[in-house]
Amino acid sequence: MDLSTRYLGLTLAHPIVVGASPLCGDLDTVRRLEDAGAAALVMNSVFEEQITREHDRTDKDIGANVDAFAEASSFFPQASDFRFGPDEYLEQVRRIRAAVGIPVIGSLNGTTASGWLSYARLIEEAGAQALELNVYHVATDPGEDAATVERRAIDIVRAVKASVKIGVAVKLSPFFSSLANLATRLEEAGADGLVLFNRFYQPDIDVNELEVRPELHLSDPSELLLRLRWLAILSGQRRLDLSCSGGVHASVGAVKAVMAGASTVQMVSAILRHGPSQVSTIIDGLRLWCAKLGYDSIAKMRGCMNLARCPDPSAFERGNYMRVLQSCTG
Repeated sequence: MDLSTRYLGLTLAHPIVVGASPLCGDLDTVRRLEDAGAAALVMNSVFEEQITREHDRTDKDIGANVDAFAEASSFFPQASDFRFGPDEYLEQVRRIRAAVGIPVIGSLNGTTASGWLSYARLIEEAGAQALELNVYHVATDPGEDAATVERRAIDIVRAVKASVKIGVAVKLSPFFSSLANLATRLEEAGADGLVLFNRFYQPDIDVNELEVRPELHLSDPSELLLRLRWLAILSGQRRLDLSCSGGVHASVGAVKAVMAGASTVQMVSAILRHGPSQVSTIIDGLRLWCAKLGYDSIAKMRGCMNLARCPDPSAFERGNYMRVLQSCTG
């Protein structure tokens, strides 16, 4: 059974990858993930604000207005809240590369195409074998149109691809107005892959303390459906490598993601819930599913259920929508 796959120029033993998370902050955990069979590791993100030291200016701005709007002090993390600063992040990449033999993928999180992106070269020089760009941005300015938001992501990709030789994937949210068009433009800008999708962490409000409190909720299998839809759409249109991120908690979820067109499947929440051994459980299950369905390789399974296999994808999508609504009996 050949479970091998290609992702961002890397040949991986199978599609199961540890997604960006604090899991890579501890070398013992990293070694346990490799022992469990993880094909690659994505580092947790280093943020644009860390690199540009914008948090210093943010602290100053907040302090100047703290009497007028005291609860604003809870909106932003302090410098000490980040596990690794920019220099420590690079050192952690080096330590992980020395500790394990599987590929290490760096991660950058930011929203502007400016000087901080030169840090991508430093991540490459530290030993990262690929890079994930997390263009996390919540568009709250009513004067900023969708084209401007998309252009910023495209400019980031162009800037990074001009400075590194390693493969680059873009981690997107599902909330762009025309995701298929954006995928085309990102590919034209040089992106090698897409990660579908980023999970927005919604803050809550503490009405007693007048504070905004960050809330972390691990993913659940219901979140996979949105990923499957867009994997199926984009895998039939683009040559980009696609990675499924969010909602895979069992081997059947990994099979569905590959059938929809994913080259890799990123896992975090299931590992946090069940430990690194969950990786080997998923891999074993993936192998069993391939045998049961008559596939002797992941390559033959990939994309077998994408929309390119449908004679009229738009009609299929519309028809499925209507069937679901008609089946609802209340």
